[in-house]
Amino acid sequence: MRTKSLKPNKINIVTLGCSKNLVDSEVLLSQLKGNDIAATHESEKNDANIIVVNTCGFIDNAKQESIDTILQYVDEKEAGNIDKLYVTGCLSHRYKDELEGEIPQVDAWFGTLELSNLLRTLGADYKHELIGERLITTPQHYAYLKISEGCNRPCSFCAIPLMRGKHVSKSIEQIVLEARNLVKNGTKEIMLIAQDSTFYGIDLYGERRLAELLENLADVKGLEWIRLHYAYPSQFPEEILPIMAAKDNICKYLDIPVQHISDNVLKIMRRGISKRRTYEVLNKIKQEVPNITLRTTILVGHPGETEKDFEELKQFIQDFQFDRLGVFTYSHEENTHAHTLVDDVPAEIKQNRAEELMALQEEISIQKNNAKIGKTIKVLFDRKEGDYFIGRTEADSPEVDNEVLVDARTNFARLGDFAKVKITQAESFDLIGQILE
Repeated sequence: MRTKSLKPNKINIVTLGCSKNLVDSEVLLSQLKGNDIAATHESEKNDANIIVVNTCGFIDNAKQESIDTILQYVDEKEAGNIDKLYVTGCLSHRYKDELEGEIPQVDAWFGTLELSNLLRTLGADYKHELIGERLITTPQHYAYLKISEGCNRPCSFCAIPLMRGKHVSKSIEQIVLEARNLVKNGTKEIMLIAQDSTFYGIDLYGERRLAELLENLADVKGLEWIRLHYAYPSQFPEEILPIMAAKDNICKYLDIPVQHISDNVLKIMRRGISKRRTYEVLNKIKQEVPNITLRTTILVGHPGETEKDFEELKQFIQDFQFDRLGVFTYSHEENTHAHTLVDDVPAEIKQNRAEELMALQEEISIQKNNAKIGKTIKVLFDRKEGDYFIGRTEADSPEVDNEVLVDARTNFARLGDFAKVKITQAESFDLIGQILE
């Protein structure tokens, strides 16, 4: 058992879930250090006496991972290895009352909007002068930049509004300031994230201002890649497309989660868009931004999804040929509209459908990757693993997309720098190449 001492507290923040959670943890870390409190993020040293777990509560698997992590630190606390355990984030926000009774060993639970309360409990003040400044936990050369919080969309399956509240945009000035501060500290690429980036600005300015935001960010000196995530297809702001096409430092890349293509399922999902309009938006994007990489997310097994709907979805994936694609199986979430429906697609069928789509996407991906053999591509190198330097192209976001591998025994790459790479081999989801002198 660890012997308690008069040593100052040391806090370790553990983050689960998406990049938006990661940004929240980075803000917490920045505030703690701004208060001269010793704090780390996911330290492997096991020398912290206070743990803050930032949880995810989006779908069943994420909720289970959050619960398992909390219980892991409950065991550490009961063994005397840590003194205090605090929980924040989406799971805590959504299930706080139930969890307080079920896991009393946790010292306090905080919701997604209770940063000030969490800081106060940790002996810190919220410092407004730190707005726009953030310590990042990613490699220094790339960072996630949250442009808004919450969501106003009524999607049947999604619990995000329950956990994150209504859409709230940051001002253009605040976002640009944060981008400049990141660049000043060595960041070359930013990923713009939100629950719904296409809604940006309506609450602040009375109209969508994503185009203006992109123009302002493109003018930040030293910012070499700007990448846009989570663009909702319904009411897509087409005015951003000429800007994406014209600005060299805006990646020709867009993450646009369509979720489904069947009119039947889109209506049940309350997506506010039809099959015809989805095709119109996607084709407009490809027309206006030549050679753009499109990433999407698909949800299978939603209540009411028939075999006919799924076959229609498969045909859409085959016909449209997305560059990047992720698949989720439907999770029956309390207090969502879909929870009022019968969860009528068996778990085995949900899983089979997801695997079928990913097998189809693997075929599409290998064909697209094979077409790149012999080409020279600009690559940003993130890390070294074993005998390989690993990087990404303009077509790839960290963690979720393809990677480029070069043999470290015959090549040298400076991490955090760009290099020209000639592609020599292709795999389903990765490229292999040689750095050109």
